Amino acid sequence: MTESTRLETDGVVAGDRIERRHLQVIGVLLVATFVVILNETVMTIAIPVLQVELGVPPSVGQWLTTAFMLTMAVIIPLTGYLIQRIPTRTLFTLAMSLFTAGTLIAFAAPGFGVLLIARIVQASGTAIMLPLLMTTIMTLVPVARRGAMMGNISIVIAVAPALGPTVSGFILDHFGWRWIFGFVAPFALVTLVVGARFLVSVSKTTTARIDLVSVPLAVLGFGGLVYGLVGIGESAQGSSTIPV
Repeated sequence: MTESTRLETDGVVAGDRIERRHLQVIGVLLVATFVVILNETVMTIAIPVLQVELGVPPSVGQWLTTAFMLTMAVIIPLTGYLIQRIPTRTLFTLAMSLFTAGTLIAFAAPGFGVLLIARIVQASGTAIMLPLLMTTIMTLVPVARRGAMMGNISIVIAVAPALGPTVSGFILDHFGWRWIFGFVAPFALVTLVVGARFLVSVSKTTTARIDLVSVPLAVLGFGGLVYGLVGIGESAQGSSTIPV
């Protein structure tokens, strides 16, 4: 039996095979995505504890989540531009460095203000990582293999949120809220080091241009909307505790 016949018998043709180095790239990105999604879900049940220990009302404490999502909403549209201008390895290192730095800042945060800044830094790295994973897979994986690869992504996206609350509850019961970030930090550091060492650039950079006017408009639009909705809620409660 020839090599071509054997591959066709297995349901895969030679042109649909993924190179080993490309599999390494996808593997690193999948692990990194798992870490950043796990970080977001471990915060789900930690917010009430943080509100009590940091002495902030719920309307202020929820900004740890709101600011995270708002930052992602602003940066994700810019990631397509960054992917075209910055090599894959460099962009991965930037994203994981931001995420790791934010995690370490959060672990050492003396109060709510610093913790909020740390969450924004974390979100900046997370917002780059997710589109980078999807774009890389669309670039490297042949059409015939994309369904299986999307299944792997679905596993990552499903398992991380499932584990997050359980891990968070265990850490809060035994160690305290700082160790939520202390738990994530080693995984982020290892992923950063491994990715910086083994990741290769898989796409060509171009001289793409960006609509500079859209960036501040997106910030004002998303930020103003979220700020306004929170303000409405505060007015209904008869108080105003929105951080300014």
